[in-house]
Amino acid sequence: MLTYDEALDYLYSFIDYGLVRAEKYSPEVFSLTRMVAFMHALGDPQNRYPVIHVAGTKGKGSVAALCTSALRAGGYRTGFYTSPHLNDFRERAQVNGEYIPREALAEIVSEMQPLVAQHPGMTMFELSTALAFLHFARQQVEVAVIEVGLGGRLDATNVVQPVVAVISSLSYDHTYLLGNTLGEIATEKAGIIKPGVPVVTAAQAPEALAALERIAAERGAPLERVGRDWHYRAVAHSLDGQTFEVWSEAEQRQLNALHAQGHALSDWRPNRFELPLLGQHQVENATLAYAALSIARRQGLPLSDGAFRTGFRQVVWPGRFEILSREPFVVVDGAHNRDSARRLAATLQDYFPGRRVCLIFGASSDKDVAGMLAELLAPGGGVAQVIMAQAVHPRALEPEALADLAQPYGIAVAAGNSVASALAQALEWATPEDVILATGSLFIVAEATAAQPALAARPANRESKQPPSARPGGPERVST
Repeated sequence: MLTYDEALDYLYSFIDYGLVRAEKYSPEVFSLTRMVAFMHALGDPQNRYPVIHVAGTKGKGSVAALCTSALRAGGYRTGFYTSPHLNDFRERAQVNGEYIPREALAEIVSEMQPLVAQHPGMTMFELSTALAFLHFARQQVEVAVIEVGLGGRLDATNVVQPVVAVISSLSYDHTYLLGNTLGEIATEKAGIIKPGVPVVTAAQAPEALAALERIAAERGAPLERVGRDWHYRAVAHSLDGQTFEVWSEAEQRQLNALHAQGHALSDWRPNRFELPLLGQHQVENATLAYAALSIARRQGLPLSDGAFRTGFRQVVWPGRFEILSREPFVVVDGAHNRDSARRLAATLQDYFPGRRVCLIFGASSDKDVAGMLAELLAPGGGVAQVIMAQAVHPRALEPEALADLAQPYGIAVAAGNSVASALAQALEWATPEDVILATGSLFIVAEATAAQPALAARPANRESKQPPSARPGGPERVST
């Protein structure tokens, strides 16, 4: 049998389109036929437990994590499949919050090895997905929450037959694969909709919604929407969390009828929840998770209101507007397209109005970097200093190229070698009242999170410093 390290090396020996860009959706590269055949050879373990299947551009990981946390709070033995991982490959396959053990990973990969030769063209993501499905079956999970990797229609996870399909907010990302319009992107994401299986979606732009509605109707899949069938209201928020309320359209109609009949409604209150995740977008994500689990409850997965409250209050989902430390504030966020950068900029202003911000930014070459910077560096956003960084990732852009894109905004820009060196520079610059924000990709988040504990031990500056100006000949280079 392989050792754990040998098993990981074996998985990484297969092509990983998270690291190597695919130029188009071709049948040779992306095909469910290969994955269906491979899963059948393994005994179709993905069919041994109910599944909640979550796709989307933004928020799908948060929605999946919220669903998982509530199901666990409800007493279900719950599998959770997510990608990419932040720090440890084993994060991708969790049972009740426990990463897949090293021994189990090595054992399953060893068993899959002989089958791989019979199914040429397998990718690292396909093998990782099969690994998780088999692990969940062997751990006898009672339900699994499966996050789509990329797209939906041709994603390796789309071999499941879910009790409910979930589609979070859609926006432009991976356009080279999914399409150049929201309608095309939505069509790919809607590939997870199965005939007759309920689907619930976040509020969408009209073009995206039209595609979702068309495909749901074609497949006879009942479609519910946040904003039409499910409503929410933010109640309060602080740096420690937020409170919100959720209710259904059915409840709203009952209330309207009672009100029309002259009944007093002062005794009725919507379900109220606490959430440690910060930002208005997380309230929207939690509402979508609530709607998805409510539909699953109708499908035979009982869940109490108490399980929702406990699960939402205890959810752990790192790297999403996560405050790592204070004095100065060090915040990390995995925003990686223009729309998520817009939401991040709004959240930053909501929680830290009037504070100076040092932005540590890095991104992959296939992202809309100019669009993200336009949102993050908009006038009045508070960013006083930018340090460009490069994560250890083959598609990461050079800091100098990123710095050139930021020059027109008139903000001091420096180009760092690594995320750790950029964070060290930012901590030298910042006073206890300032904010350091590391964003642009989950790879930046992971490296900043790893470096922060040691660097934060340094004494903070007690006096405000003006950000250094970029050198006339180009961006200042931060050395490691």
